[in-house]
Amino acid sequence: MNTVTLLLPPRRVLAADAALAGSVLATWLARGDVLAAAAAGRETALRESFQFAGTTVPVAALTRQADCNDAAGALWLRADPAYVRADMATARLLAWGDLGLTREDCEALLRPLKPLFGDSGFPIDAPVPSRWYLRAPAGAQLPAFVPPDQAHGDDLRLHLPEGHEGRRWRSLLNEAQIVLHNHPLNAQRIARGQLPVNSLWFWGAGSLPQWIKTPLARVLTRDGVLAALAAQASCAVLVPQPDALAGFAGETLLDLDDPALLPALAQDWLPALQQALARGRLDVLQLRFVDGTRVSYRHANRWRFWRRVRPLQA
Repeated sequence: MNTVTLLLPPRRVLAADAALAGSVLATWLARGDVLAAAAAGRETALRESFQFAGTTVPVAALTRQADCNDAAGALWLRADPAYVRADMATARLLAWGDLGLTREDCEALLRPLKPLFGDSGFPIDAPVPSRWYLRAPAGAQLPAFVPPDQAHGDDLRLHLPEGHEGRRWRSLLNEAQIVLHNHPLNAQRIARGQLPVNSLWFWGAGSLPQWIKTPLARVLTRDGVLAALAAQASCAVLVPQPDALAGFAGETLLDLDDPALLPALAQDWLPALQQALARGRLDVLQLRFVDGTRVSYRHANRWRFWRRVRPLQA
């Protein structure tokens, strides 16, 4: 049986787009089989396709393995370069990860940071300019860290680690911010009209799972975390392109949970999926919205005329 699981943004995001609100998505939602709702969140949606020990996705270990193939046997934490802006009351995380750094930039910024983190027992490096890592002993106790997208634009204090262990990391972050604030490279970046790298963002702690199971034959995604997860499960990973649907077999996860992909979703992907259903190349289409909505649709469901189709509602 050929199945595509379509990972989508929240319905409110799609409903706000006129091209999508009245698209075939509305038909699939109205005439498909509504499944039990899941907890909201992208991580929940991914855990439905991948099984491994632990309660959270170990982002840092997965991407470290993809970047360097050396993640086994240690605990990893992402310490991505970030830009934080202070206002009258607090500071806010406005950018992280891909800040246009070169390898030479990373080496310069890391030079004064390495003693700080190394002396604390967490060596830091940056094999990829947008992904920086801290390595910890396998048994280290770490507090809960928040993914950067959850803290984006918000009061930084609401998203810093708490408790006794959290105090240590808040102190490390403050020291790192002082080092970066005084770094001459940031003055040069500001003069060039670039954002300074004046902070780090700790997140994604975990160890590489010993095993990952999935029914998927392949994953189409631009997300590095999902790609790394799929690779560890020995699943084929492809860049999302509508022509990639031709000739597929088995179960496929198509990741379109990205606002930047909404035009392509309306213009390319929805027609391609509808055509695959009509021609019998696709048996089941699973709609998995990150707000928790789950719907299963087959081509025969189109005959459910008694189910009125309405535009998507927020």
